[in-house]
Amino acid sequence: MPLLKTMMKRLMVLSSLLVAATAFGQQGDVASKYASVITPAALKEKLSVIAGAGMEGRETATPGQKKAAAYIENYFKKIGLQPGTPNGYQLQYPVYQDSLIAATLSINGAPAEMTKDFTLSPAFLAEGNWHANDVIFASYGLSDSAINNFDGLDVSNKWAMVIDGTPADMDSTDAAKSYANLRANRMKPNNIKARNIKGLLIIRRDFPGQSTTSLKGNMYMDKKPNSVPVIYISLKMASSILQQPLNSFKDLKNVIRGVYPASLSFNEQKATLNLNSSDVIGVLPGTDKKSEYVFVTGHYDHLGKKGNTIWYGADDDGSGTTSVLQIATAFARAKKDGHGPRRTMVFMTVSGEEKGLWGSEYYTDHPQFPLDSTSVDLNIDMVGRIDPDYKGDSLNYVYTIGEDKLSSDLFPISDSINKQYISMELDRRFNDPNDPNRFYYRSDHFNFAKHGVPVIFYFNGVHADYHQPTDTVDKINFNLMAKRVKLVYYTAWAMANRDNMVKRDIPLK
Repeated sequence: MPLLKTMMKRLMVLSSLLVAATAFGQQGDVASKYASVITPAALKEKLSVIAGAGMEGRETATPGQKKAAAYIENYFKKIGLQPGTPNGYQLQYPVYQDSLIAATLSINGAPAEMTKDFTLSPAFLAEGNWHANDVIFASYGLSDSAINNFDGLDVSNKWAMVIDGTPADMDSTDAAKSYANLRANRMKPNNIKARNIKGLLIIRRDFPGQSTTSLKGNMYMDKKPNSVPVIYISLKMASSILQQPLNSFKDLKNVIRGVYPASLSFNEQKATLNLNSSDVIGVLPGTDKKSEYVFVTGHYDHLGKKGNTIWYGADDDGSGTTSVLQIATAFARAKKDGHGPRRTMVFMTVSGEEKGLWGSEYYTDHPQFPLDSTSVDLNIDMVGRIDPDYKGDSLNYVYTIGEDKLSSDLFPISDSINKQYISMELDRRFNDPNDPNRFYYRSDHFNFAKHGVPVIFYFNGVHADYHQPTDTVDKINFNLMAKRVKLVYYTAWAMANRDNMVKRDIPLK
C-alpha cells in the first residue's frame, strides 16, 4: 500500500506538471498568434503620421502636440480601449509660459537699449523693480570648470556679473563655435539659487546672439514665484559697469574679481500664459486579476518647430509611441477573441518628456491606478535605429535598462521570453551605476521606479540624428523595430498573465 500511494502521488505531480506545461504552451501559442499584427508595415503606417510634418514636431503644450494626442486618443477608441481617466482618455496637466511685456535697464543713470546693450534670458523672465549700488564681478563663476570663482565673494542678495564661458574659451577666435561648444558650461540655475544671487549679469561674447525683443520664456510645469532676473550684456555695458576700457573680450581675463561701484536700476514686466498638456491613456480591463496593472509607456512629445524647421522625432520617440499603439492592437484583438489579459493593461503615451519627464511625473503624482498594484512599467523610448558604436550584431540587439534595480524577477523573465520567442542580444551595459550617460534616469520609467514600481526601459542607443531635425521616418529600420516591439509585447503578455505580480525585493536607491 505505501508503494501504491507513492506511485499515485508521483502520477498526480506529473499530471499537474503536464497540465501546467500544456497551459503555458497554449498561452505561448495564443501570444504568438496576436504578435503577428506587429509588422514593419503597420509600424511604418502609424509612425509616418506621428512623425509627419503635420504634427510639427509635437512640442509639449503646442498645437502639434495636441494633434498627436488626438490621433492617439482616436486610435485607442478605434481598437476598443477604455478611457484611462474619469474625464476621458487624456490626463490633462498644467503648463505655464512667461512672455516679456517690457524691460528697462540703466547703469550709472544712463539708459541701456534692448538688444543693443542688453537682452534677457528667456529661462529667467522675472517681474518687478531692482536697484543696486554695486555689482560683484565673479569672473567665470557659473561655468562647471570654474565653479569656485564665487568662493571668497559674498554674493548673497547681491547683483553679480560673470563671463559667459570658461578660461579656455577666451582664446578662441571663433565666437559662434566657442559659444556652441560651451552651452553645457553656461548658466547653472541651481548654482544661482544656491548662492542666493539677487540678479545676474552675463557678459556674452556673441552678444546679442539669437535673442530678440519679443521674448517668450521657457515652459514650466509648476506655478513658481518670480525668478531671479538674468540679463545678457554687451562688452560695452560691462566696460561701463567696471569703469575700465575693454577693447576685446580677452581683456576680461585681466579684470580683478571683486566689488565694483555701479548704480543699477532694472524693471521687468511679464505675462504668464496658462497652457496645458496631456498624457493619453487607454485601458484594457483584465479578468481575474483586473485590480493589478501592467503599463506599457512611451513619450509622444518631441522638440517642435523652430521657424520653418521641424524636429520630427521619428526615433525619439515616435518609435516608442508607435510601439505602444501596436502592442495595444495585439492585446485588444486577443481580448476580442476571448483571450484577454488576467491583469489590466494600461497603455500610456506621455508628453513633457523632453521638458524634464513632466507627463510621467504628473501621472505618478496623480495616479489613476494604484502604484502599489502596478506590477511593472515597460517603457519604450527609441527603438527604431541602430547605435553606430554598438559592438555586436547591430541588426539583432536592444539595450534593456532597469531590470536590476527593483526586482529580482525581471532578469529571468526577460531572458526566458527572449529565448523562447525572439533570440536578440539583450545588452545591459547601461545598468552600470557609473554609466556617464545616466540613461536610467532620463526617460519616463524613472518616475515609476521612484515610487517603487519595477521597470524595464527598451532603447536602441543614440545616433547622429538624436535631437536633430534629421531624425526622420526614412531612417527607421522597421524590420529591427518590429522585432524589438515583439519582445516588449511578449514580455507584457507574460507580465499580464503570470500568477503573481513582479516581486519588489531590491531596495530603491
